[in-house]
This record gives sequence, structure tokens and C-alpha cells, in this order.
Amino acid sequence: MPGVQSTFLAMDTEEGVEVVWNELHFGDRKAFATHEEKIQTMFEQLALVDHPNIVKLHKHWLDASEARARVIFITEYVSSGSLKQFLKKTKKNHKAMNARAWKRWCTQILSALSFLHACNPPIIHGNLTSDTIFIQHNGLIKIGSVWHRIFSNALPDDLRSPIRVEREEPRNLHFFPPEYGEVADGTAVDIFSFGMCALEMAVLEIQANGDTRVTEEAITRARHSLSDPNMREFILSCLARDPSRRPSAHNLLFHRVLFEVHSLKLLAAHCFLQHQYLMPENVVEEKTKAVDLNAVLAELPRPPRPPLQWRYSEVSYLELDKFLEDVRNGIYPLMNFAAARPLGLPRVLAPPPEETQKAKTPTPEPFDSETRKVIQMQCNLERSEDKARWHLTLLLVLEDRLHRQLTYDLLPTDSAQDLAAELVHYGFVHEDDRTKLAAFLESTFLKYLGAQP
Repeated sequence: MPGVQSTFLAMDTEEGVEVVWNELHFGDRKAFATHEEKIQTMFEQLALVDHPNIVKLHKHWLDASEARARVIFITEYVSSGSLKQFLKKTKKNHKAMNARAWKRWCTQILSALSFLHACNPPIIHGNLTSDTIFIQHNGLIKIGSVWHRIFSNALPDDLRSPIRVEREEPRNLHFFPPEYGEVADGTAVDIFSFGMCALEMAVLEIQANGDTRVTEEAITRARHSLSDPNMREFILSCLARDPSRRPSAHNLLFHRVLFEVHSLKLLAAHCFLQHQYLMPENVVEEKTKAVDLNAVLAELPRPPRPPLQWRYSEVSYLELDKFLEDVRNGIYPLMNFAAARPLGLPRVLAPPPEETQKAKTPTPEPFDSETRKVIQMQCNLERSEDKARWHLTLLLVLEDRLHRQLTYDLLPTDSAQDLAAELVHYGFVHEDDRTKLAAFLESTFLKYLGAQP
């Protein structure tokens, strides 16, 4: 049985927690059991990857019951969807991407790649497309699916079926370089993919041949449509056919189209945030209250004329708070000045060496049981864009008025009873509500599908 990756999005509005629930289903339970320790080690190491422009892995556990074998892992939720979805929406109202936004997003993606490639050994993403790059509502870029290459290289053929490869999609073939999949390929694979993403961001869409793959002619037309020669040269260097001629992610951050001498304001913001633990929590508010608005903030001598002065009254403190928040969230990184090897890296993310067999511990229960009853349920089903699957949205109102929204991509094998049982098992729903929820889901399936999936 082929494996399938599915996702569950859980949002608790009262607690402000938004996470994505991911599942990898493995058809071969025996092979899964044989490599269980290796899979566990890989996820433990992936949890150590911590960068503001990389989707964070929060928790994971392995479930090897008699009925199935799967890995469940919880990642952070990125609120505005994928880069491809954003570009589609933007194209309806604009002909090209704003140049400042393009530079900021390229810098953030390269910051993440530079971090991964500086690990020892380097972490190669190997699956970078506009579908695996995500956007937060505040403009923060995050790359996902970092686990893909590690899994596909480390696991034997009989366990690779759950791993969805963007390269298997004809519309995504143009993101992968000619050497992709060869034994000797390296970090330059990601640079080629990044270059194609940068091109797509600049032109908003590279026209495909119908609904299938993007042709070389379409890519050439997109390149020639770029009016900025520096931008065009930057992208062409990433798309070099010879991988040895592609620059590194770290060096691309110094390219003239992206690099700029950071303002004193940005350097001061980073310095402030790095040492904020030494200051009171409300230090900005308290300091701004004590400032004399007529005092001179800065002065530029220009003899024989009078000096040019800026006063505190000309500074917007609300803008300062917003700027500090953006810097804290990683929107304005200082990767241009970082050491070649970032700090705080995991030990290794290559396939681990064979170790002596350790005693396996039982899979821990991920969540406490839900003690609050459901007082209201709403459910909606809608087709995905490719019409290949159904997307379920379930809104639960608990007895303390907490609103819990869950979304899920239905699998062909899913039943209302199974979904209700899983929601109870993982602490989303009270045990006493299982039967009521299963009946409610079944009636929704009949309404939309005509039969239970």
C-alpha cells in the first residue's frame, strides 16, 4: 500500500497556538519497525534546526500499532499559505513584484539556505519550490519540507513511498537542475531551485504549457522580461547549468542587487534585541516617556551654514515598536555579516552511523485528554484547487466558549468514525463527544459526497 502524507491544522484561538499536524503513513510495517530507531534519531535532530526563516518542527512521535505504521509530527503554522498561492493572488492586481519586497524575500530565503548549508555536514533542502516556501501575515518568509532530502537519502526504497517529491509534479520540474539526483550533487542544487523561485517572484508567474511542465522557452521569456540588469545577472548566476559556477547562498547575500550597508537603526535594533534580557520588559515604553521631545536626536555639521538637526519629536514611537517586532521576527536578518558557520547547529543531520540496538520505549501520549464538552459543531467540505481531494474544516465551540478550528485533507480511506476517534485520542475532543461527532461528520460526508469517504 503506498504511503500518504496528510496534514491536520489545529488552532486554539484562546491560547494563541497555531500548529500543523502532519502524518507520514508507511505501508510496510515490518520495514518501518526495522528502521524505527533511525527515523526517531532523524526527527530528534531535525527538531534542533532553529532559524527564523525555517518552519519549526515542534513535536514528533512514532505510531507502530498493529493496524498501521506512521510518523506524526507537529510543525508551526504559516498563516498566509505558500509563495505560489501568494504570487497567484498578487498577479491579479499587479504586473510585477515590488522590488523592495523581492529583495527582502530573497534575503530571507538565502538566510535560511546559508544556515542549512553551513551545517557540518551541509543540509541540502533538495525540494525547494514556490510550493515549499511559505509566508506569514507579517511578510516573514519560511521554507518548509527541510526533512524531505534527509528522509529520501537515509531510508531504503521500501520506506520511501510516503515522501512526496515536488519534482514528481510536472509543473515543478523546472525548479530542479540537470544534475539533480546524481550521487555527487550538493548544495548547488538548492541554489538552482532558489534562482527559479527568485525568477518566479520577479515576474509573478512563469507560464506553463497548459497545465503541465514549464518549458525552456517560457523560462527564457521570463528572464528577458526583467528590466533590472543586476537582477537578471543575479538570477542567471543561480541558474548556471554547471553547478560549480553557481555562487553559494552566503556569497549571494553579498550580491550588489541585495547587499546594502545596514543602517545604524537596523544594527542598533539587532544589538538591542540581543541584549534585551538585561533590560526591563517595558524599557522602550519607559525610555520614550522620559524623552524631551524638543531635545536634539542627531546633528549634521555643514559649515558655514547652520547644522542640520533632527529632534525626538520627529520620531514615531509606534513605528519604532513595529520595526523592533519585525527585526525580532527575522524579517531584517544580518546574515551578510554572519560567520560562515552559524552558531547553535545540530550535531549532524546526515544518516546516523549504525549504533548498537537500544531498548525501545513505548510511544508517549502527545496530549492530555480533553475535559471540556463540545456545545456547538460546524463543518464544511470543499474541493482542493487540483480537484484531487477534499478539504475539511471543523469548528468546535467548547463549554468554556473556546473556539477550536481544525482543518484536514481527507484521505480516500478516512471514515467519520476514524476521524472522531483520532480527535479524541490526541486530546482535541472529549471521549463522551466521540459518537456525536462521528454522526455529525458522517452526515456532512453524505451531504457533500453522497457517500462516506
